[in-house]
Amino acid sequence: MSRYNIAVGTAKGLAYLHEDCDAKIVHCDIKPENVLLDDHFRAKVSDFGLAKLMTREQSHVFTTLRGTRGYLAPEWITNYAISEKSDVYSYGMVLLELIGGRKNYDPGETSEKSHFPSYAFRMMEEGNLREILDAELRMDEGDDRVGIAIKVALWCIQDDMCLRPSMGRVVQMLEGISSVPQPPAAAQLGSKLFYGDVKLISEGGGTTSSGPSECNSDTYVSAVRLSGPR
Repeated sequence: MSRYNIAVGTAKGLAYLHEDCDAKIVHCDIKPENVLLDDHFRAKVSDFGLAKLMTREQSHVFTTLRGTRGYLAPEWITNYAISEKSDVYSYGMVLLELIGGRKNYDPGETSEKSHFPSYAFRMMEEGNLREILDAELRMDEGDDRVGIAIKVALWCIQDDMCLRPSMGRVVQMLEGISSVPQPPAAAQLGSKLFYGDVKLISEGGGTTSSGPSECNSDTYVSAVRLSGPR
């Protein structure tokens, strides 16, 4: 499935920026327009104009508001320090769009479906994956990639950054190397961040800080017991 390969390729690109570069690179503006495809539909992460560098010793950093509404992690809005987990949140939103074939916020939809992430959480809990998937895609009951991609996306968009997996862990889950536990229930703050695709760029450098101690979200994801829809 081309969309799945795009999701994996984008995840690998972000994992490289976060984990394999000498300095961690937080992209700060992950959205569909910044994922380019070559002739073979291989994904390339692009447009580093808003990117932020972090040393390996820093777990969080304070910086000026930057990014695109609809893909901003809650910590941008609450003025909390950001980290590479802010990119993970944005990636989760992009992954949901790949799966659903629609924007994450659509005022033209019914009130039930207008905020797609909230709707996706509810459909996952009810075990109704078909309602999340783009109507243009056929769902093969024997292909577990749809369920994996949906669960990974819902882990990535947790409001609490400590619950979001690293991009390296995302790659492992998408490639079937690591199991994907059932995501926690939907959080509430995220639905307030969808006001359209308006660019938010603040000029200036901003100061940096190591922030609070790093939470090991990958350990948390591993410790969550697998269960059916709740």
